[in-house]
Amino acid sequence: MRECTLALGSIERAPGRAYCKRMPEPSPRFFPRLWMALVCFFRIVFRPSFAAAVLPIYRERQALPRATPGPDGADGRSPLPEKIHASGLFLLSMLQREGRFIDFLQEDVSGHTDADVGAAARVVHAGCRRMVREYLSLQPVLPEPEGASVTISGGFDASRIRLTGNVAGQPPFHGSLRHHGWVAQEVRLPSPPVAMDLKVIAPAEVEL
Repeated sequence: MRECTLALGSIERAPGRAYCKRMPEPSPRFFPRLWMALVCFFRIVFRPSFAAAVLPIYRERQALPRATPGPDGADGRSPLPEKIHASGLFLLSMLQREGRFIDFLQEDVSGHTDADVGAAARVVHAGCRRMVREYLSLQPVLPEPEGASVTISGGFDASRIRLTGNVAGQPPFHGSLRHHGWVAQEVRLPSPPVAMDLKVIAPAEVEL
């Protein structure tokens, strides 16, 4: 059997006959679909022969296996937010584990003295700094010290360099470096455990 693909379909040749396979029709618009639904509805209600012709198709569609909804979007739906942002949630959990980062942010410090807040911040800083240095290699975007005069040439990467102040004209731009920025040169973050509930940033602790 030979098959010749054409712009409007294909022709199949078999011994003693030839016929055309039509290409799939484009989906009709809303109002044609609505009209077809109304026509089919009244024909099924008032014409038993039409209902008998449609019934096998309906039963065949009902017998098709249904997709089982999955939590990770395997059934065609969008993945859950905690799946999309799994790495960020896991990073928060490690900052909490090492430096009590979430505890510090959730605490209302308005009633504490500056000395108390400073002492707590020192503990949080030490733990979070240790975690960041263990899993990330950070380097400044620009090597110059803050406050130095820098020149930004044309074609610079806007994701790496942000211009502030009186931004006018065309590059090169001349200004003072307010912050050298940070870029992750190496990322060594572990993958979140498969069995872990990603929404749990820190488990409750019960001492026995």
